Amino acid sequence: HNPAKSRRKDGRERTIAMMVTPKVRGFICTTAHPAGCRENVKEQIEYVKRQAQDRRPERRCWSVRGIHRLWPFFPDCAGLSSGAATLGVLFESRRPAPGPPPLAGDNTAAFEEFAQKDGLYAKSVNGDAFSKEVKNQVIGLIKQDLGQVDMVVYSLAAPRRTDGDGKVWSSVLKTTGAPYTNKTIDLKTRAVSDVTIEPATKEEITATVKVMGGEDWKDWISALQAADVLAPNAVTVAYSYIGPALTHPMYLDGSIGMAKRHLAKTAKEITQEFPGVTGYISVNKALVTQSSAAIPIVPLYISLLYKVMKEKGLHEGCIEQMTRLFREKLHKDAPQVDGEGMLRLDDWEMRDDVQQEVSRLWEAVATENVEQLADIDGYWEDFYRMFGFHLPGVDYNADVAVDVSIPSLA
Repeated sequence: HNPAKSRRKDGRERTIAMMVTPKVRGFICTTAHPAGCRENVKEQIEYVKRQAQDRRPERRCWSVRGIHRLWPFFPDCAGLSSGAATLGVLFESRRPAPGPPPLAGDNTAAFEEFAQKDGLYAKSVNGDAFSKEVKNQVIGLIKQDLGQVDMVVYSLAAPRRTDGDGKVWSSVLKTTGAPYTNKTIDLKTRAVSDVTIEPATKEEITATVKVMGGEDWKDWISALQAADVLAPNAVTVAYSYIGPALTHPMYLDGSIGMAKRHLAKTAKEITQEFPGVTGYISVNKALVTQSSAAIPIVPLYISLLYKVMKEKGLHEGCIEQMTRLFREKLHKDAPQVDGEGMLRLDDWEMRDDVQQEVSRLWEAVATENVEQLADIDGYWEDFYRMFGFHLPGVDYNADVAVDVSIPSLA
């Protein structure tokens, strides 16, 4: 396909419009469809508006958006039903033309467009959320535009972190203590086989905690409070996952689990150390995200879980789950928490009848019967929609403008 081109101010060619098709490599899609992403965000917003029976008083909030991370857009969309102002942080490393822009930019551009049409404040900061410079930039915008914020959603997905001393820490997805062998699936061929995951070293565990633990979350809260931009009785929430015993060696007890334990510890420290601020962990349901797709064993578990929960009428996608978080679990006079003070959005996933059926299917699943026992099609549908594909009403055979600009960054 020959995309239309124009000239940049520096004389280089720039692609204006081109046909965008999905290109899947491993557990990621290297392309994103701007029109499809816009439609996906629109559907999310329309869903939460339908769920809103009444408009709550305005809650000013901002969310940290990691590169290619979809999760934070869901609370943003949920915020539209309550008239929230949102200030987000994303890291969009633009690709050279010709080619479509990164996913983070497509979703952010769409979200800001719809929010501003509704007369709501929505701005973004593009940069490394781990850095002091971005923290200062966010603080400056809050002081300039909002005065204070009363909610901080921390959901930063990144493979590595550069600290203030310039040291680079890289996270790993490994077990701890001993190798672990269990079933996994090649989603392209739909073949079920065994996979063995080797344990992480002490150094790798430390690095994973540095990247995905609570240290940077606490740094954000410290910086925001020191600048007096946190409103009285402010709330901050970070996302986590626990899951069933069969995924524990790869998740809860793995290197990423060590980081999540540190995140949970940090929530309590924030509540104790910062007067007027309450820190929460939201333990979410297993869903198709770029993060979950990268973890061995987990995609097969999710495919079985989808099958069971859909049959029981319990299935939730990302936007349904986040809407329930903000309407039923968090935005109440008394947030619904468990004995550890956590918000449990995995309550339906972890029901005994659900897990017993998933365990039964797990024991039986093999390449020969995976089509019958698992919802592979449902997994792929969520995967493609995450990148703006398979959305109804979008002409994927037509050229689409790929020079998508984020309104607040244009």
